[in-house]
Amino acid sequence: MDGKSFGLSCSLGMEDDSLNLSRFLDKLFREWEDRKARGLFHHDISCCETKVLPGEHNFVATLIEGRDQKKRPTEFGMNQVLQPFDSGKFNFTKVRPEEVIFRFCETDKDSAQYLGGAPDTISASSSAILINVSPIGYCHVLLTPKIQDCLPQRIDEESFLIAMYVAREARNPFFRVGYNSLGGFATINHLHFQAYYLKVKYPVEKATTEKLTTLVNGVSIAQLVDYPVSGFVFEGGASLLYLSDVVARVCIFLQENNRPFNVLISESGNRVFLLPQCYAEKQLLGKASQEFLEMRINPAIWELSGHLVLKRKKDYDEASEPNICRFLVEAALSVTEYQELKRCVLDFLAVSYACNSDIDS
Repeated sequence: MDGKSFGLSCSLGMEDDSLNLSRFLDKLFREWEDRKARGLFHHDISCCETKVLPGEHNFVATLIEGRDQKKRPTEFGMNQVLQPFDSGKFNFTKVRPEEVIFRFCETDKDSAQYLGGAPDTISASSSAILINVSPIGYCHVLLTPKIQDCLPQRIDEESFLIAMYVAREARNPFFRVGYNSLGGFATINHLHFQAYYLKVKYPVEKATTEKLTTLVNGVSIAQLVDYPVSGFVFEGGASLLYLSDVVARVCIFLQENNRPFNVLISESGNRVFLLPQCYAEKQLLGKASQEFLEMRINPAIWELSGHLVLKRKKDYDEASEPNICRFLVEAALSVTEYQELKRCVLDFLAVSYACNSDIDS
């Protein structure tokens, strides 16, 4: 790259992939384009500058000026991962009907059935996919499991499996599903995942990993190596259900112990990254760097994975791998904190499953 960044504007569209899309993704793209044509978004993501930064990791930077001032505000404290649902605050039952792309529910049939033409009220048994009105990528959507149940932002086995199935239905490595816990920069306390399409490999997906253990159900657990954010990588297993169950259990363990975290479901549900963080805590304690506070970057799952959304032209023009690494290190757990958390997670898994650990710590 000759030491220079290069543009990725073409990656913010569906390009010429339409002939190779799964039925699910083809419908999702077409419906999302319809909402874009209706002017439902706060900005046109296809007009936003995006570039890959030179360096070892090739972080992706996107400039969306003023995005933090247009999106829905956070209406809860950032110091508790588990908080009760509050119907008086904004939640996804209050979105406009045209923001609903489609509904879906579990069936016993092998073929997919999508419920189009969403009515003003969505049936209680169905989950929904909504547009994100402040998108950071092409086809940025929100997955809301059992939307009318008004579940708070917390992982459970069933909802996580729904997210895994959505990733699998996409059948495309460039369409990922993400989750942010409360305290991990989720901004709405109503259960939801996010997803969008970006035709580039995320830095976290390219990071070196080191195996930690393999469970009896075949799920392999590794940790990131030489990446600014420490975290766990789950893959393998006899089925998607086994992989989903292991990740969901660890998420539940973390949230019950008030540990903020973020999740990236990658490779159509075949690989899952779980990234604990502490940036909101540093903000509350006044320990966050003023330099990064002024940049107004919220390190949610996309940022921790290597796609940084910048709100000021100055920050975008001056973005570099060393600065991004410094920011991500500040958002991540310290080495000592991560090692202690890793020990707790492996001990928890040893109780939940029969483990053959490859390491002593």
